[in-house]
Amino acid sequence: MNNVQDLMSPAAALSVVPTACVTKVELRVSCKALLDRDTLNKSDPCVIIMVQAQGQWTELDRTEVIKSNLHPVFGKVFTLDYYFEEVQKLRFEVYDIHGTHSIGTRDDDFLGGMECTLGQIVAQKKMVKPLFLKYGKYAGKSTITIHAEEISGNNGYVELSFSAKKLDDKDLFSKSDPFLEIFRINDDESEQLVHRTEVIKNNLNPVWEPFKVSLISLCSCDEERKLKCLVWDYDSRGKHDFIGEFYTTFRELQTISGGNKVTWDCLNPKYKLKKRNYKNSGVVILNDLKLHRVYSFLDYIMGGCQIHFTVAIDFTASNGDPRNSCSLHYINPYQPNEYLKALIAVGEICQDYDSDKRFSALGFGARIPPNYEVSHDFAINFNPEDDECEEIQGVVEAYQNCLPKIQLYGPTNVAPIISRIAKVAAGEEVTKDASRYHILLILTDGVVTDMADTREAIVRASYHPLSIIIVGVGNADFTDMEILDGDDGVLRSPKGEPVLRDIVQFVPFREFKTASPAALAKCVLAEVPKQVVEYYSHKAFAPKFPVVDWPNSVPHTPE
Repeated sequence: MNNVQDLMSPAAALSVVPTACVTKVELRVSCKALLDRDTLNKSDPCVIIMVQAQGQWTELDRTEVIKSNLHPVFGKVFTLDYYFEEVQKLRFEVYDIHGTHSIGTRDDDFLGGMECTLGQIVAQKKMVKPLFLKYGKYAGKSTITIHAEEISGNNGYVELSFSAKKLDDKDLFSKSDPFLEIFRINDDESEQLVHRTEVIKNNLNPVWEPFKVSLISLCSCDEERKLKCLVWDYDSRGKHDFIGEFYTTFRELQTISGGNKVTWDCLNPKYKLKKRNYKNSGVVILNDLKLHRVYSFLDYIMGGCQIHFTVAIDFTASNGDPRNSCSLHYINPYQPNEYLKALIAVGEICQDYDSDKRFSALGFGARIPPNYEVSHDFAINFNPEDDECEEIQGVVEAYQNCLPKIQLYGPTNVAPIISRIAKVAAGEEVTKDASRYHILLILTDGVVTDMADTREAIVRASYHPLSIIIVGVGNADFTDMEILDGDDGVLRSPKGEPVLRDIVQFVPFREFKTASPAALAKCVLAEVPKQVVEYYSHKAFAPKFPVVDWPNSVPHTPE
């Protein structure tokens, strides 16, 4: 067999899994029961999508105008860049358009609006919301529906193995030197080379080497997209002799099963027209197909994965008396303290991905009622049977209410809480699907005292669906805390066992004092999507409810 370099093209040497890029999401919009603002006919609706940046709303795009329709389904597709680590606020406004595509200024042009985040949309996959007029008044029974779909996931790759039998002999003094080309037929009928096999010398029954190709490249993740396959007799001068062709689809390729192979007649159209008894110029055979599904973060989120958020707050004495304005736990009626700023910044993003909006809130390093014994793992609502609070505001209220009831003490031990949440996360694995992932936010004012136990706990936790974010509050020297963040090397247990995967992100809050809370959240949450995918890929867990699934596919496990 020969790998012929002059045959190769960039398409033939493509990467199996495309390099990481910005995740893009498509939004499709429809409305129902819009207000009828016109006298002689029905409203002519148009939807504007707006984004909020630095507190200002700006128009991003708008749909077409649909004439005389109170239940429009818009053809326009909005494409947005998606970032898990950001709160991306959107506003949808519906207007009745009069004659031109410009938006009127009269109140009766406005049919209703709705605000949400992009995170809320992708977490629900399909969002239905009522429309509101000015001053919070319902726009009758009007609703807007938004469908979300990820368009930049690579969806994995397929490994194919082809052979052929009884190909036409194009050479006088030897046998043909066949190679196979596969082209994808695009929407505009143009042809894109997907793969070119090696040349097999002097052989009418070639068996080509198996090859891998991404589904994006093979068929744009469209099972019905036509594939054109050509078989040639190689010529060193580039004047290859055409042997034959056949057409197929990815769906047909997947019919291979149970040892049954898929075969095609390799046809030469000219011979078919000229030769009365022409049957074929050989047969091409698909011997094997292995499909490796590579799921993205949004595949899991839109497939039903819930992210449960837990916060653990440091109540050690080094924070200072909460009644003193110098304390890190001081409740200033005009400005939240650093603990609250970090909690709200991270929590506001995570809450979009948890349908029940209930979050666990724990504390450590304090003497707690009724016996005032030191605890390194207690519910700040003092309900050991249910440590969850309603929404982020409920966590804030529980934190403020618990401060007068506890005595700040020490030491700073975080291993007990990490082990507790890891045990809960381990319980999620029983279902053997991607149902629930955990994020633990630890807020602390100092270096942990139980460093050895903490390292051990993190190594154990790295085997479960859990990511840990540690925010250092105050002005302590956090140098030793960098050990827990695996960015500078692999974290190991005291016995030398490495983490299965990097699950810890540590940042000092002081680096974000002059920045917006969004900057802190963006920094600490940026690695979470990768950690989610790494965990479920390692476990070979597919999304609970796949948005798009290929028959006979399995999740790809990193080698």
